[in-house]
Amino acid sequence: MPERDLSEIEDRIAAESAFVEDLLEEMSRVVVGQRYMIERLLIGLLADGHVLLEGVPGLAKTLTVRTLSDAIGTDFQRIQFTPDLLPADLLGTQIYDQETGSFSINKGPIFTNVILADEINRSPAKVQSALLESMQERQVTIGETTFPLDDLFLVLATQNPIEQEGTYPLPEAQVDRFMLKINVTYPTGEEELEIMRRMAQTDASPSVEAVASPRQILRARAVINDLYIDERLEQYIVNLVLASRDPEAHGLGEMAPLLEYGASPRASINLNLAARAHAFLRHRAYVTPEDVRAVATDVMQHRLVITYEAEAEQVAAADLVDRILGSVEVP
Repeated sequence: MPERDLSEIEDRIAAESAFVEDLLEEMSRVVVGQRYMIERLLIGLLADGHVLLEGVPGLAKTLTVRTLSDAIGTDFQRIQFTPDLLPADLLGTQIYDQETGSFSINKGPIFTNVILADEINRSPAKVQSALLESMQERQVTIGETTFPLDDLFLVLATQNPIEQEGTYPLPEAQVDRFMLKINVTYPTGEEELEIMRRMAQTDASPSVEAVASPRQILRARAVINDLYIDERLEQYIVNLVLASRDPEAHGLGEMAPLLEYGASPRASINLNLAARAHAFLRHRAYVTPEDVRAVATDVMQHRLVITYEAEAEQVAAADLVDRILGSVEVP
């Protein structure tokens, strides 16, 4: 890329990413720690990709998502997925008016900007499909009428890894529609002490001010599309994905018995987009190998189907991604 063009992008990055620190600081007033989760949520927001959060209850997943929505001044809906939830409860339905003899549309909670789909694996396949179709098509059909969703539309879904009774695990093809899967971990001892001091009060409800706007997020997305990524780095992304499909060809023969299926082409696309967003958060006009490696596990782990042998050996998909990152040559 010509130096002049790169300089112009750097100027745009400096202008359009100025809100990032303000946003992180505002969220830290409410959410203690969880910097990794917050950054990944921002990557999903900036790269226009949905995020799947997996973690035990009580790790501030709902609080973080609500705080993010408040800090960017968008509408927020939390939907608790239950076994008796119906697609109409999510999308909306037609209501018959006896006086006029016509139908009117009652829109559901999906018509918002940020949705927290809490415990998405608690609902049957019909409800999961209704949500995931909206994620993919960015539109909702009620009766014979199709409604487009807002340009800023982000689904953040949660799963509980320790409680499997009465759940309907998401099929691999549906999980593939999430750009990132984040494993939310416990806070450190120092962070937990701060959480206790803040929240062990009857009026522990700090307010959040909007320090960014949906318009700024959409402008940031446009800038991210123009970030420079070298051809060698694009090939590196493809090589990482290909290594998950054919490990023997990439010097990872010991992984072949552990992998049933590798990552789909969505992995290559989303790895590129997520790496761009990661670079944007660091106010850079170009993507580095470290940007790719930083988001590779979150983009790829839920797209790998491991074998029974891997499960027996207690090898997780994230472990296999780490092996791929350690084997594929970095440009």
